[in-house]
Amino acid sequence: MRLLLVEDDPAQIAALLPALNAAGFAVDQARDGLIGERLGETEPYDVIVLDLGLPKRPGLEVLRHWRARGLAAPVLILTARDAWTERVDGLKAGADDYLGKPFHVEELIARLNALTRRAAGNLRPALAIGGLLLDEDQQQVTRPDGEIRELTGTEFRLLRYLMLNPGRILSKTQLLEHVYELEADRGDNLIEVYIRRLREKIGRDHIQTLRGQGYLLKR
Repeated sequence: MRLLLVEDDPAQIAALLPALNAAGFAVDQARDGLIGERLGETEPYDVIVLDLGLPKRPGLEVLRHWRARGLAAPVLILTARDAWTERVDGLKAGADDYLGKPFHVEELIARLNALTRRAAGNLRPALAIGGLLLDEDQQQVTRPDGEIRELTGTEFRLLRYLMLNPGRILSKTQLLEHVYELEADRGDNLIEVYIRRLREKIGRDHIQTLRGQGYLLKR
């Protein structure tokens, strides 16, 4: 999943980035409200973490602008622990969830995983499609025959995005945009390489290639 982190506190960013990356999120950063608002409107994020106390443009204003312009990505706002009025204002402005500072990173990741599943219409506590069961904590997939296979970080991000969009044709461009960060090297053949690796682990029949269109995970 591709995530936008809009946060200006260097210590908070340093604490969050390694954990978010390890949890399978491709993270872009914005350290002020203006850059965050622009990135949110121009890049296809799956989920956004938004601090409200931002320089140049407050997070609440950024959120209102996003929703007014039709941005549908789920947004989790970060607020001060005792600022209940901020939480209420954020939810009224269109936030999907909130977390008070300080917080445990594990809780943030669990909330983000739940938000992305709900946004994709999957209300189960785990991703299960076509006999495949994805363990988001261990980054493992259980095949229909019960065999458990370990996934690399990129394999996990790619399979998770496919499983969140079952039965939908996804182009290489779409997959690249949701699996890699903005500044990552996105070679044209990367998706082909990782689709091949995934097929070796989950079985060739699960992912269908549609020539000239992209890939489809069967339900």
